[in-house]
Amino acid sequence: MPRVLIVDDDPALRDVVRIALARAGFDTDEAADGPGALKSFAAAPPDLVVLDVMLPEMDGTDVCRALRRHSAVPILFLSSRDDEVDRIVGLEIGGDDYMIKPFSPRELVARVRVLLRRGAAETAPQATVLSHGRLSLDLETLRVTWDGTEIMLSATELGVLRTLLSRPGRVFSRDELMDRAYVTERVVSDCTIDSHVRRVRAKFAALGAEPIETLAGFGYRLSGCG
Repeated sequence: MPRVLIVDDDPALRDVVRIALARAGFDTDEAADGPGALKSFAAAPPDLVVLDVMLPEMDGTDVCRALRRHSAVPILFLSSRDDEVDRIVGLEIGGDDYMIKPFSPRELVARVRVLLRRGAAETAPQATVLSHGRLSLDLETLRVTWDGTEIMLSATELGVLRTLLSRPGRVFSRDELMDRAYVTERVVSDCTIDSHVRRVRAKFAALGAEPIETLAGFGYRLSGCG
């Protein structure tokens, strides 16, 4: 069974999430704070993390940053603050989805399933490696490299890059990228996909690369990657 790590300092909320996921057939682990979450992750890496933003000692954004240094595990943020800026920040640092408290346990389960289905699709064996110039994405191992140097991307960031690599030179609108790369089935705002594109660009910029081109008023496309 897929295993989900639930990270929240509220034991009642952890119970709600755990019961909902257990009824849906998921195994779960729990942590009440950031250090506990990282310790649990290191001991038994889960298939997905449900992560509260506001945690004692080490908040959820710091936990996410720590995980993203070595893992592309899907991360579903939970927050009591319904603020678009907070949602964008959560996505920009590597989160894959964001839910506002209070939430429907059934909707949470549905989003977890979407994230895991996407992860399963991305890890399914495939016979090809997508490449364009010095950029390469191995669809079997999800290893992204630029000129041989590996770059760690989150699940949604991989979706963005995979979409652009599937048709080099083609311009994808924001809506198309959202539909193909974003892991939930509702659009938060146009800024959502922009945030993921900025993160991908920033990671490549560290290597002196700029693989994504913006066409104002139209969308994004893969650049020459030469």
